Amino acid sequence: MQQIFSFLFKNSYRILFLLLLVTSLSLTIQSHSFHKSKVISSANFLTGGVYQQVNNVNEYFGLRKENQELSHENARLKSILFNQKDTTLTPIVNLKSIEKAEIIVSKVIHNSYSVHENYLTLNSGSNDGVKTDMGVINSAGVIGIVDRTSKNYATVVSILNVQSKINAKIKKSNHFGSLVWNGKSTGFVQLIDVPRLASVRKGDTIVTGGQSIIFPENIGIGTIQKIYTDNVTNYYTLDIKLFNDMTNLGYVYIIKTKDREEVMNLERETIKNE
Repeated sequence: MQQIFSFLFKNSYRILFLLLLVTSLSLTIQSHSFHKSKVISSANFLTGGVYQQVNNVNEYFGLRKENQELSHENARLKSILFNQKDTTLTPIVNLKSIEKAEIIVSKVIHNSYSVHENYLTLNSGSNDGVKTDMGVINSAGVIGIVDRTSKNYATVVSILNVQSKINAKIKKSNHFGSLVWNGKSTGFVQLIDVPRLASVRKGDTIVTGGQSIIFPENIGIGTIQKIYTDNVTNYYTLDIKLFNDMTNLGYVYIIKTKDREEVMNLERETIKNE
């Protein structure tokens, strides 16, 4: 203990200098958006590289399972091609619904699902054409929305994030609501603000609503598990069992809608003129 105090006393000026330096840098970054964005981009680059190396090791040991999943998916797709009249074989993600979009194939190299604000890291970034607010899906359905990008990596706000809010609807009736997460179960999200006049039943399919440029319409999300009625607001709250196992994600598709830039520019002009 005496040696520790002696060390601190001898190096007190250096320690004070370092503390002041860290404090000043922190205040500079927090108060200037340019500096803050640069630090976040650098952090994404560094953590992305680490996650990539860890993922490479995990991917090697998981090749057998990955190949099995790919073979099952290929078999399902071939069945659809050979038997298109069989509607029971229709995939959850309707490829016709994303005809007006470009698809960027990527892979999840880091996945958090144990906190209230969960994020994913993908091994694709701005060099691959990935931008903020692009939708992310896989063959089973919706995954999340791109939050930030560096040159080679991107972070995604998971559908299991209490800040996430996605336009969704009941497929059979087209009644809309907002898809959120209450932070409890990794297998369920909630569809809120569904009007009481909507016909809802356990097992009904929930899909994307298409009222934004992030996700095309009719991308699968899950099925209704429980129905709650809010007597104050006169709306339904629905528990949705996800099609995806959000704790086990591999390859994903990043969606770039072809009309994205046109719509965004139009909306900016509209806001300016208000």
